[in-house]
Amino acid sequence: MKKHKKMRQLKTETDVQDFWATADSSTLLDWSKAPVSFFPQLKPSSKTISIRLPESLLETIKVLANRQDIPYQSMLKILLAEKVQESFGMKKKKGRAA
Repeated sequence: MKKHKKMRQLKTETDVQDFWATADSSTLLDWSKAPVSFFPQLKPSSKTISIRLPESLLETIKVLANRQDIPYQSMLKILLAEKVQESFGMKKKKGRAA
C-alpha cells in the first residue's frame, strides 16, 4: 500500500495555483477510493464552426427542426450526435443534444 504525502497549507490563491501547476495529486490522494461523480447539468463547451451545406439539405433540416419546434442549429447537433453514436456503436442517450 502506497503511503500518501500530507497536503501542506496554502495561504493564497497564487500559492494554490503554483502548487497545482507542478503537483501530482496521486501522491496526495488515493484515487481508487474516490467516489464516482456525475454532473448531468454540466454543459460541454462549444466551438463555432463554419460548414457549407447544399441549400436543399439545409432546408430539409429546417423543416425537421420546425416539426420538433427546435432551432435548426440544435437539430443539426442532434442529427450529428446520433450519427456519431451510431457509427461508434454507442447507446443512444435520452434528451436533446442541444
